[in-house]
Amino acid sequence: MRILIGSAHPYLPQLLGGAQSSTHELALALRQRGHDVCVVGGLMGNGWFGLRRRLELKLRRRRWVRDDHLGYPVYRAWRASEIVAAVALNFQADVAMFQSGFPVEMVEAMTGTAIPIVIYLHNVETDDLGGSLSKLNGISFIANSRFTAARFAQSDGVSAQIIYPMVDAARYRTRSSRQNVTFINPHPHKGVDIALKLAEACPEIPFVFVKAWSLSSEDEKRLQTHVARLDNLTVRPPTSDMQSVYGEARILLAPSRWEEAFGRVAAEAHLSGIPVVGSDRGGLPEAIGPGGSILSLDAPIEEWAAALRRLWSDEAHYQAVSEAALRYSERDEMKSERQIDQIVNILVAAHEKGRK
Repeated sequence: MRILIGSAHPYLPQLLGGAQSSTHELALALRQRGHDVCVVGGLMGNGWFGLRRRLELKLRRRRWVRDDHLGYPVYRAWRASEIVAAVALNFQADVAMFQSGFPVEMVEAMTGTAIPIVIYLHNVETDDLGGSLSKLNGISFIANSRFTAARFAQSDGVSAQIIYPMVDAARYRTRSSRQNVTFINPHPHKGVDIALKLAEACPEIPFVFVKAWSLSSEDEKRLQTHVARLDNLTVRPPTSDMQSVYGEARILLAPSRWEEAFGRVAAEAHLSGIPVVGSDRGGLPEAIGPGGSILSLDAPIEEWAAALRRLWSDEAHYQAVSEAALRYSERDEMKSERQIDQIVNILVAAHEKGRK
């Protein structure tokens, strides 16, 4: 099949997030199965990558730019919904799959193309949908967790098949030196305030914060102020080389404040037997399972510190949870071949239904 995957959000390398990583790994896996894949995404004008694409738009006088450095064509525009139908027809897509980033708006933009559509729900923020799912007809749905499926079943009457995000083990599994507590994406939504309090409460433990999303100038200033006064805290720039991150982690910290639809970083860490200490928000407990400690978001910082210290200093406890994390990473629902089989079956069914 010829498969278009679309989102209004910017895509790699401009935005490093769980949804983008999952899309990239899905696209590569589908290509390995012999399918042709393209991705449609938004575009930001900042940075060297954005400046080059802005120049291309002006010089070529087109509504989109295309690049192929990720191993498949990626079409980018200031507003992805304005180009998705034209790209789908030009690509001769057999089926389109839209994800987080105004999927309803993308569906509406496809009106008149007769191309079957599947929506893969990656988060539960209704303002990210671009409309109500309940008004869509003839659409198949996938949800990235039981939590996500249940939320939209209740709010929009949507029935979605549950397929966890793809995590290519070869990109993440590593032998860790177990030398720090790692916190990925020090953003307010991800609970950076809790992470900073923990770093302050546990001066004997080294913490590494790895940036991902952009921070406001105020949030950046606040973070750097803490870095300046905490000898046990290091902040590192964004990276796509996650093996280098997990290669030093003893514990992954995930104190998210928002309703995580799944919690991909937990699944990534588990591949190397790295336990997770995380909050009870959204689908994050589903991702952590027995491979770590799950605490109430409102628990006193002393409880968070106690859970962290036990994993840090109690070797028998650490080994037991580490082994549980490894076993949990091997569950059937996280096996890539099984996930691809399920997704391809859904896309084929949508395509065949659209031909009738």
